[in-house]
Amino acid sequence: MRNLLFAAILIFISCSPSPQTEVEQWEAQAENITIIRDDFGVPHIYGKTDADAVFGLLYAQCEDDFNRVEQNYIWATGRLAEVEGEDALYSDLRAKMFMTEEEAEANYENSPEWLKELCDAFADGINYYLHTHPEVKPKLLTRFEPWMPMYFSEGSIGGDIERISTRKIKSFYESGMELPKMEALQLKKEAEMEEPQGSNGIAISGDLTESGNAMLLINPHTSFYFRGEVHVVSEEGLNAYGAVTWGQFFVYQGFNEKTGWMHTSTYTDVMDEFKETIVKNDGKLFYQYGEELRPVDSTTVTLKYKEGEGMKERTFPMYRTHHGPITHQVDDQWTASAMMWEPVKALEQSYIRTKQDGYEGFRNMMDIRTNSSNNTVYADAEGNIAYFHGNFVPKRDTIFDYTEPVDGSNPKTDWQGLHTVDENILVLNPENGWIQNCNSTPYTSALEYSPKREDYPNYMSRDQENFRGIHAIQLLTERSGYTLDSLIELAHDPYLAAFEALIPGLVRAYDNNPDPALQEAIDTLRNWDYITSKESIAMTLAHYYGTLCYAKAERPEGMYSMEWVAYWGDAWDDDKKLAFLKETLGKLESDFGTWKMPWGEVNRYQRLNGDIRQPFDDAKPSIPIGFASGTWGALAAYGARYDNNTKKIYGTRGNSFVAAVEFGDKVKAKTILAGGQSGDPDSPHFNDQAQRYADMEFKDAAYYKEDVLKRAKETYSPGKR
Repeated sequence: MRNLLFAAILIFISCSPSPQTEVEQWEAQAENITIIRDDFGVPHIYGKTDADAVFGLLYAQCEDDFNRVEQNYIWATGRLAEVEGEDALYSDLRAKMFMTEEEAEANYENSPEWLKELCDAFADGINYYLHTHPEVKPKLLTRFEPWMPMYFSEGSIGGDIERISTRKIKSFYESGMELPKMEALQLKKEAEMEEPQGSNGIAISGDLTESGNAMLLINPHTSFYFRGEVHVVSEEGLNAYGAVTWGQFFVYQGFNEKTGWMHTSTYTDVMDEFKETIVKNDGKLFYQYGEELRPVDSTTVTLKYKEGEGMKERTFPMYRTHHGPITHQVDDQWTASAMMWEPVKALEQSYIRTKQDGYEGFRNMMDIRTNSSNNTVYADAEGNIAYFHGNFVPKRDTIFDYTEPVDGSNPKTDWQGLHTVDENILVLNPENGWIQNCNSTPYTSALEYSPKREDYPNYMSRDQENFRGIHAIQLLTERSGYTLDSLIELAHDPYLAAFEALIPGLVRAYDNNPDPALQEAIDTLRNWDYITSKESIAMTLAHYYGTLCYAKAERPEGMYSMEWVAYWGDAWDDDKKLAFLKETLGKLESDFGTWKMPWGEVNRYQRLNGDIRQPFDDAKPSIPIGFASGTWGALAAYGARYDNNTKKIYGTRGNSFVAAVEFGDKVKAKTILAGGQSGDPDSPHFNDQAQRYADMEFKDAAYYKEDVLKRAKETYSPGKR
């Protein structure tokens, strides 16, 4: 009997299916997924479950631009120096200060089961792509792990953490000092000179539209090719369309059938610095907190960095108080940086947002309160429009000035929990029928129906306007009958408010001090209507003159950017204005042989290869662009962020993904990308939207399955393209 039982067990074991290998599991999941590429290469990913959809989404992203997917995780996980060398060490150290690999793994393990499944699918989708594309050679990451999304779960790649200066960290670690004052001033000036990093969000009530449906303008101003356009669908209720940051598994700015969301960078104070009083006792470090001494949490981290063909290592101490990691020194005191760092909740909020079907659910989702670096402009099929100014807002004692580092030894400076969403600045269905945020003050977001400054603590928002905000308000006031096309036209209006503040004073300076050498240039500016276009010579003159002012002109204390421009245009000395114009003309003549350069001849679009930093070249083909920098009030911002020793200006950031969305019985949208969907120069979708982008010729978004099928050019499952 015993022998018969033993034989039966052997037969059972031999007949039992062997466990699936990892590759077999990937292949089985891929069978549940269909990717349909439309006529612009946009991937429409259909999965049975949300996890299937995420698997397919990451697979499709890797097909389009694995380079950027990998780069984002190399940076976020603190391994950039292994690729770029020693100069990137302090970027890596900053990342490790806020989360080590062990902490990321723990966050993943402690996530709710549904979120772990999505993180698993994220890693599996990328790893299956690498398995099926052995010709792809990663720079560093040959395998992706499910804990990696914890590193930038809030949506904006970089987000809050990039506000912490690596130069300050380096100064602290290499010399035990704070950043020298002159270098700090130079840092500040460099930041002020850069193309604005914000975005535009505009929501229009159905009372003002031709159809009676609410509309939303989704207009992030990011680095070009920073986000791809995707459509991701599951049988579990996911159906989101919009922009996804490479490597993330949720649509960051976009819409579903019932709701739409647009994020703009916020002026809400969400980060603070605490100066710590450090005491050394028996060789151990403590910090003063009220009447007690608390131990400083001290650990070490070893970072690798590339040198030549080899790899070296450097070990750093890392210090932390309950306020956050010690990142730099202020007034000879170690200083801790505090910010929102709840990666699991942030990742939950980022994903849950995409599946809401009305204002009530969207408003409840905002109660998670981890969307820290952004405002949100919202519209839906119920007809609601709304604006949430920030989402994560710590409560503070208003007797302290949190715009400067505060005394960490005083318990009264500590954060006292978070403000509720209702306590934050919120606009819902204002009577004027529209809401705008262009990274400007929320106190003009809806004209007289805007929130009132005196109703909120000062850390809720800076009350600073900008030229884009002024421009948007002018365009929106007393206007109705909107269609998707007229909303797109509004978003590209060519008027530049900054030059109406800057140029008349220059003309008056000339009239007070005539100079025949300047007359023709002044007459060109005198007769200008402050409208940018490819043909405008005045636009070229004004841009170079304004840029020179930002680089060299004096900046009176207590003013901010828009006020400086007004000062340079009015109270600034006439002789300085005219001297700057002469320098501007000399620069143009030196670069081009004449100052009479049409703007489109100077301001260009060029995409030469798949590199993250483009090797711009005046000798190679490029496209004329009539748009202008957001610095001057251009809603359709088009700006440069780096120099390749070229004479012409080549755009690197601004309008990137743009969508105009109308909600009704069915959602309708028109979209555009700078360049195209693919980062592969051999792809037909590498640059197929570039001329359309320049000409403001948007494409229809295929949202419903029947429309996707009509536009379909390729249909396949992952691994079978």
